[in-house]
Amino acid sequence: MFLNDQETATDLLYFEAISRTVVRLIDASKNDPLTIGIHGDWGAGKSSILKMIQSSWEDDGTLCLWFNGWAFEGFDDAKTVVIETVVEELTRARPKMADVKEAATKLRKRIDWLKLARKTGGLALTAFSGVPTPDIVSDAVGLIKGLVDNPGEAISIEKLVDWASTASEFVKDAPEEAGGTPAHMHAFREEFAALLDAAKVQRLVVMVDDLDRCLPSTAIATLEAIRLFLFVERTAFIIGADEAMIEYAVKDHFPELPPSSGPVSYSRNYLEKLIQVPFRIPALGAAETRIYVSLLLAENALGSDDPIFTQLIAAARDQLKKPWLIQGLDRSAIEEEIGRLPAPIDNALAISAQVSAVLSEGAHGNPRQIKRFLNTMMLREAIAEERGFADDIERSTLAKIMLAERFAPSFYGELAKLAAGDINGSPKAIKALEGHAKVSGSAQSVSAADEEPVEPPAEVGEWLTSEWIVRWAKTEPKLAGKDLRPYVFVTRDKRSALSGVAANQHLEAIIERLMAGRISATQSIEDLRKLTGMEPEAVFNALRDHILATDKPSRKPDGVDGLAVLVEHHPQLQPRLVELLEALPTEHIGAWAVSSWSKALQSTNSIERFDLLKNKWSKQTENKKLQSAAKATDLLPRARNL
Repeated sequence: MFLNDQETATDLLYFEAISRTVVRLIDASKNDPLTIGIHGDWGAGKSSILKMIQSSWEDDGTLCLWFNGWAFEGFDDAKTVVIETVVEELTRARPKMADVKEAATKLRKRIDWLKLARKTGGLALTAFSGVPTPDIVSDAVGLIKGLVDNPGEAISIEKLVDWASTASEFVKDAPEEAGGTPAHMHAFREEFAALLDAAKVQRLVVMVDDLDRCLPSTAIATLEAIRLFLFVERTAFIIGADEAMIEYAVKDHFPELPPSSGPVSYSRNYLEKLIQVPFRIPALGAAETRIYVSLLLAENALGSDDPIFTQLIAAARDQLKKPWLIQGLDRSAIEEEIGRLPAPIDNALAISAQVSAVLSEGAHGNPRQIKRFLNTMMLREAIAEERGFADDIERSTLAKIMLAERFAPSFYGELAKLAAGDINGSPKAIKALEGHAKVSGSAQSVSAADEEPVEPPAEVGEWLTSEWIVRWAKTEPKLAGKDLRPYVFVTRDKRSALSGVAANQHLEAIIERLMAGRISATQSIEDLRKLTGMEPEAVFNALRDHILATDKPSRKPDGVDGLAVLVEHHPQLQPRLVELLEALPTEHIGAWAVSSWSKALQSTNSIERFDLLKNKWSKQTENKKLQSAAKATDLLPRARNL
């Protein structure tokens, strides 16, 4: 019924072309160490491409390992975690080889030294690599034993005793070579190469996924571990990450970097040092989005193993070779190939034709966002069926209403109010909008049977200034004359669209106080703390809807201060708040969108997402006041100091 958002085994986007290119590149590089970046926004399909690459090697001489940086978020030392994980996975892949166990044991001692360096808090840590020499550690042990005899007020004797005892064991088992950090670095790489020899690995390929979801320190430590310790002959690392997030991590990790004197920033130079070959996943165009939507819906209806769906995939693959020459799946070509189209495929082609153009633009060609839109649409159809009004819902009309909800929330709020207030659920303003948009687009598109448009109502005149709304109005199907109330009901999260702002009187009273300003909102803290279950969500939705529907978002809307207080006392709503801010119309909002949330956003993930949004606002030029407000905030230190 719903579309899985995990990496897919079915290649609907012809990413196989990218995976095959990466495999050829690695095979051609022979024994040379190599780092390859698979870059793209969150949800662009990086993990799916890594899975395809991993499945490409069946030769026993090439060993593929997987490292998910996000899965190890929160570990004390990300640098040693990635090294240790690669060694352990390699050992696990060759469980019956005695030489592998012996070589791995030597490497584990090196890793123990890295962990020791971490425990010293920098005392035995060299600036270049993080590998302590035996002499440094021995001196550190002596120093700490002296501190134990004469402890300072802020020093825990128990921790120092434990550290000194542990470090003494490492000193006793220290590797024999001298020469400091360079010698240890060289020895580590030699021992890692010896492990590859023992495992009979001709080429080790390590997939590093979800690095852009990690905190900046984790991302940088992982990349440095790869380059400093594991970058040896016969190794290739394929890193799936959004390069913008990695650049952000570099700026966060090295905040004192001076401005670059050249055309490329220091953060970009650093990234290019770490990753030799970048592959950027292109965003889907309108034609590719149309094919993708068709395939998703067809697979959902028929199943990936259905022979007709297999034929459909083959036809799509052929057309995706040159996407600039197509507009979508060619219905006539498909019918020649498989005969009369089954109803699910016919329906999939119709829906994709209706939503793809606007969806491609609104979702910026991001496959995950497209999937989420389709999943939400199918969920709402299921809700309508369960509630008994599925016959009142047409999928194409629902899709069009949802396009407005997703990509023009203020317009959607007005549309919902008009539909709820009309006795037939068919506001005249919609008919006027569609008629005027049709004429304004092309006089030739109006047939003799079409009515001449009258002077549009005031709100329609404002709608017509929006290129997006005009384009939406021209999109089929037409909404004039349709009862939109079932669609508004099923697309609203709560009953506030059709009746009160909340489901009962005590919530309505709280919402009214939260709408009245910060003083009134602060006086409602005790009532907010008593909210349980879905009540905080209901209050949030009511305030959110009001903010999105405001006529002049350049001024702080009523409810902003109340929303901040609500989220401050119900922190589980922080992701919802960030989603709201991301949905605001950049060209119209005021500086309040930047400065109202200092106490509301406290979690690391929410702060980082908001910082990224502020960074985006600071770079846009269509709203100068918002740009100035965003530039005035210091984006990086706040997230770093948590």
